[in-house]
Amino acid sequence: MYAWIWRHLPFRRWQYKLVTSLVLIGALGALMWYVVFPWAEPLLPFDDVQVEQDSGDPGFAPADPGADPSATTGDEHDIPYETDENNPEPTTTPNR
Repeated sequence: MYAWIWRHLPFRRWQYKLVTSLVLIGALGALMWYVVFPWAEPLLPFDDVQVEQDSGDPGFAPADPGADPSATTGDEHDIPYETDENNPEPTTTPNR
């Protein structure tokens, strides 16, 4: 197939055929980037991400199904592990 395309490109010298093929590849890439991809983007499900619990509430997952969501303990941003374990405090060194 590539040999058929190469034979049907205009010009006889291989340098001109190479430049012509690079221009055609660039034009095809620009067509895809500016026309085809914007047209196809609404059809693709990449931005349709929804994470919900069984209750349908996207942010609340109580351990006890009958628990009150307003009666949570601790900060909502608590991390269950130590974050300073491998990060010692920075020290200042004199400039040399």
